[in-house]
Amino acid sequence: MNTMTKYTEGIGRRKTASARVRIVVNNSDKTNILINQKPLTEYFKLESHQQSITDVLAVPDAGIDNYDITVHVSGSGLSAQAEAIRLGIARALVKEKIDRRQVLKPKGFLERDQRSVERKKFGLRKARRRPQWSKR
Repeated sequence: MNTMTKYTEGIGRRKTASARVRIVVNNSDKTNILINQKPLTEYFKLESHQQSITDVLAVPDAGIDNYDITVHVSGSGLSAQAEAIRLGIARALVKEKIDRRQVLKPKGFLERDQRSVERKKFGLRKARRRPQWSKR
């Protein structure tokens, strides 16, 4: 990617995963996605993870062109990273063209899933799991 090109950035988060997404309009016939300097199919081996990311780009009536998408993602597991990337792409697309918001929002692509792991408490095995009680 050329340093002089104008890009639009979006940040997506899920659990402890954080994804910084940059999109640039390209003139080729397909969208290129690089995640941590690797192609999408190399970084995410599972088809379901790849599908969750590309679902945003396949929305009809959003006027989405072909893009060069560069992603830096870290933290959590692959499923959370895929969802963080999807949110980042959706936010970047809306930032580039505000009309897309009314198409992407009803489909749930702009919704941040704020659920994360509850912290472990003192005296318990996990966040809420207590030690087994023994009568004798």
